[in-house]
Amino acid sequence: MPRWIRTVLEDVRAVRANDPAVRSTLEAVLCHLPLHAILIHRLAHRIHADLGLDLVPRLLSTLARIVTGVEIHPAARIGRRFFIDHGVGVVIGETSRIGDDCVLFHNVTLGGTGKHHGKRHPTVGDAVLIGTGATLLGPITVGSRAKVGAGSFIHMCDVPADCTAVGIPARIVKREGRAVDEELPRTKLSAASIPAIDAEDGVLAAEGRP
Repeated sequence: MPRWIRTVLEDVRAVRANDPAVRSTLEAVLCHLPLHAILIHRLAHRIHADLGLDLVPRLLSTLARIVTGVEIHPAARIGRRFFIDHGVGVVIGETSRIGDDCVLFHNVTLGGTGKHHGKRHPTVGDAVLIGTGATLLGPITVGSRAKVGAGSFIHMCDVPADCTAVGIPARIVKREGRAVDEELPRTKLSAASIPAIDAEDGVLAAEGRP
């Protein structure tokens, strides 16, 4: 089976696995607008990455935003089984990197902090959950299996793996299942602090996983 078909089927299954309101696969395919946004993005990203085109992918992303309320830049790299719940107001910036099995709720922003070029948006590990209205700004790293609470604000700070961060500004309130109260570590703006990305399928490279 071609890779792109497997990816689409996994995205559909992610909707069934994460949204109890969806009663069937047909309902997910026809009615789940965030899924439509994700599938349009995967097409736009392939056109952008494989053909080096800019305008057509941007037109596709604009169409997805108009129809679904989800804005994903074509250059953003998103892993497998990605799920967005409700979707309206989600913004994923150009240099964002998202791993496998991640869940985002509505009004989540993965944004930048300026007009400079290069890595300026978050890198999100595998199996990360980001709650409603959370805002993450800058080339930060959110470690695998981390959770970011609804309405949280994170600017130029990393979220370690297996931690839960909540608040404005966000603090670590749980680490590996134990209640704590810790400040988030400041982002290190070095190349070594930015996990690599597997260009073939958009997931975090093994040696760069948070």
